[in-house]
Amino acid sequence: MSLVCFPFKEEDVSVVVRNIECAASHPSIAGVLCVGFSKGETWHAIESAKSAIEQSTGKSVILLQQRRIGTSLRGGKGDGMNTALVYFLDNTEYHRLHFYDADIVSFSASWISKAEKQADLDYDVVRHYFPRSSTDAMITWLVTKIGFALLWPNSILPAIEQPLGGELLVSRKAAEILIADQRVRDQSDWGIDTLYTFVMAQAGLRMAEVYVPEGKVHALYGGLQDLRTMLVECFAAIQSLRNEVIVTESRYRIENPRPVPEAVKQKIGYNIEKTLKLLKSNWSPRQKELLQEYFDPALANGMLHAIEWPCWSFADEEAWISAYQKFLDHFEKGDFDWEELLFKIWVARVLNHTMKNVIRGYDAALGALRDLIWETQHNAAIQLKASSEAPASNSAHAIASGHTATEGLSNGHQSGKSLKNANWSNIGAACTVQH
Repeated sequence: MSLVCFPFKEEDVSVVVRNIECAASHPSIAGVLCVGFSKGETWHAIESAKSAIEQSTGKSVILLQQRRIGTSLRGGKGDGMNTALVYFLDNTEYHRLHFYDADIVSFSASWISKAEKQADLDYDVVRHYFPRSSTDAMITWLVTKIGFALLWPNSILPAIEQPLGGELLVSRKAAEILIADQRVRDQSDWGIDTLYTFVMAQAGLRMAEVYVPEGKVHALYGGLQDLRTMLVECFAAIQSLRNEVIVTESRYRIENPRPVPEAVKQKIGYNIEKTLKLLKSNWSPRQKELLQEYFDPALANGMLHAIEWPCWSFADEEAWISAYQKFLDHFEKGDFDWEELLFKIWVARVLNHTMKNVIRGYDAALGALRDLIWETQHNAAIQLKASSEAPASNSAHAIASGHTATEGLSNGHQSGKSLKNANWSNIGAACTVQH
C-alpha cells in the first residue's frame, strides 16, 4: 500500500480537502500525509475535515508541519518534500510515496492509478507530465532543460519532459537514495525538484513518465515577477551541480502524449503588459557594469535599450545559450545585482519566445522550444565526443580539473542567426569526458 503526500501553504481550502478525500478513497492508498509550511487557515481546515475523511474512507490522514532539514538555504518546498521522505521511511507499512501539489483543481484518482500501474513494472520513480501552454513552464524549458542539455547531454536528463514537476511516485529504494544524499537534504527551496531529478539519474534509478491528458489546472501566477525567486533558486541548483558527472545509465520510458486540448493551446501563461515593465525597473549601475563586462555586446546593448523602450528581438535562442554559460561561471546567488540580471535577461528571452514563436501558433512555439533543447544537447554531445577523442596532451588539464561540457562551449553571439547555424567551431577541449 502507498502513502500520498500533499505539501501545502495557503491554498483554496475546498480544493485541498477534496483532493485529500479523493486520494484517501483510492484502493491503493493506505494514508494521506499533509505537510504544511505553517499552521494557517489551510492547516486548520484540514484539521477540521480530517476526522470525517478518516471515518468515510477508513484511511489515515496525517497532518504534519514541515521540518527545517536544510539550513543553508531558504526554507520552502524542499523542506516540505524532504519531511515527507523522512516520515515515509520511518513508517515501513507504506511501500510507495506519491507527491501531488495540493492546489490541483484537475486532480483525480486516475493520477494515482496511472502511477501505481507503472510502478508495478518495477520502476523506482514515476513522474507525471501533462500538456502545458506555449508560454508556461519557461523556467523548465529555459533553465532546467537547457542546463541538463548543456551539462549532461548524453544522460537521460534532457529527455525528461517535466523535470520540475511536483507530481511523482517514488519507491522505498528511491526515497532512501534521495534522503541519504546531503545535496538533497540541503536543498530546502524551489531547487528541490532539480536535485531530485538529478540524483535519480545519477543513481541510475529506473524512471518512467505517465501522461495526464486533462492537464494540471492550478493557481496561476499573475506575472513573471512572481517567478523571480523560483527562477533564481532553480538556476542556482543547476549551477551547484555543474561539476558533477553521470556515470550510471538509467532505464527510462515515457507514455505517448494525446492531442493537446484547445483550452491549453489558447492560454497565455503570464501577463504580457505587466512583464514589459520588468525590463525597465530595478536597474543599478553595477548591473550595467556586469552586463557590459561579462556578456556579449549585442545582448548588453539590447538590454540597455530596453530600459528606454520595450524591445526583445536581441534575446534570441543563441543569445540565451551564450548568456546561460556566463551565468554558470559567474552568477552569485544572494547577490541582488546578479539575481536581477539573471531575471531580466530571462524575461527578455521569454518575451522574445512569445512574440516570435507563440504568435505563430501552439505547434510552432512548442516546436521551437524542442528544437532549442535538441540543438543544445546535440552540440554539447558532439563537443564531449571530440574532447574524449582528443590527444591526452590536449585534454589532460580539463579532465583533471573537473570542468564540465559547458565550460568549453562558444561564448560568442552571432546576432540574427539561428542556433542551428551557430559557430561551434571555437569550442575548446576544456570539457570533461562524460561517461
